[in-house]
Amino acid sequence: MKPHVSTQVLLAVMGIVAVQPLYAHTIGASGGFSTGLAHPLLGWDHMLAMLAVGVWAAELGGRSVWKVPAAFLIAMALGAGIAVAGLPLFGVEGWIATSILVLGLLIAAPKGVSGGIAAGIVATFALFHGHAHGAGLALSASPLAYFAGFMLTTVCLHLTGIGAGRALRSSRQDIIRAGGIVLAAAGAWLVFAA
Repeated sequence: MKPHVSTQVLLAVMGIVAVQPLYAHTIGASGGFSTGLAHPLLGWDHMLAMLAVGVWAAELGGRSVWKVPAAFLIAMALGAGIAVAGLPLFGVEGWIATSILVLGLLIAAPKGVSGGIAAGIVATFALFHGHAHGAGLALSASPLAYFAGFMLTTVCLHLTGIGAGRALRSSRQDIIRAGGIVLAAAGAWLVFAA
């Protein structure tokens, strides 16, 4: 019997996740723009959360397609600023892990969240993602270039998630739901590993 497409996708995602480094922010940032570009991609915790924001925004539809990612970007920039100012945030790693768990559950669950609430949820998590990026910003040889790099990569990850969400929204909800479940499982694993 041939495995269902969603099973194949689940296995592929789990395989990719298993070989990726865990946290991007454990890798020092000494460069500028290129280091900033790479930072969200070096750890799957950031990468998955940013893709998930795009997928969820596409699922919500309407104005949420731009409102939700915009809220994430603004709050992430604020979180980076908080880190550069030397102000700590409690439990950054735990909040980043929780963001993956919650976003996975929200993708896997039926719709029903307003765009404003969705923007508030992602903004809360983005503060912590931004704080982790900001720690690298403080160490960077070129802070503004580093900032521009990680913001640009985040926009690209959001757009990729939106594109995937829109492509699958009408025809392959099963893949989106299965992806949400895998994402939630990865988030739960991170929460307990943190």
